[in-house]
Amino acid sequence: MKKLSFILFALLLLNGCLQQELFEKNIEIPEFQWKPNFSPEINFTITDTASAYRIFFIIRHSNAYKYNNVWIKLSSAAPGEKNIQTQQFDLPLASSNKWLGTGMDDIFEHRILLYNEPVKFKNFGKYSISITHMMRDNPLLYVMNVGIRLEKIPR
Repeated sequence: MKKLSFILFALLLLNGCLQQELFEKNIEIPEFQWKPNFSPEINFTITDTASAYRIFFIIRHSNAYKYNNVWIKLSSAAPGEKNIQTQQFDLPLASSNKWLGTGMDDIFEHRILLYNEPVKFKNFGKYSISITHMMRDNPLLYVMNVGIRLEKIPR
């Protein structure tokens, strides 16, 4: 019995050491109608510039969303830098008439990795990312939330 207790304690301790540090923030889209002039802004603070991070875009939509992708523009500002960096992404949401994300009833959430390689942040401090859709629809209907997720890769 003591061996079993020790093994369980060791597994719990090991699990605590392997927990992944992460940041995630999602912003609700008013009335589920994402207008091109609505650019949710997400702020986060980097305290560890030696580690690398996986960066994900998160989108939650209803089954009535009529496209199999979403075009977005990310604009990011780093502490201590004057220039705003912008990047465009064409992100797949469906394949062969099937949503790629996880779903419950008629709501689907996608967590899409933005960069194949982990990202290292150069500066300590507060970063800001704004997200704008680049789809032709104005507004883009049935989008409920968008967000950003950062997962710190253990060293």
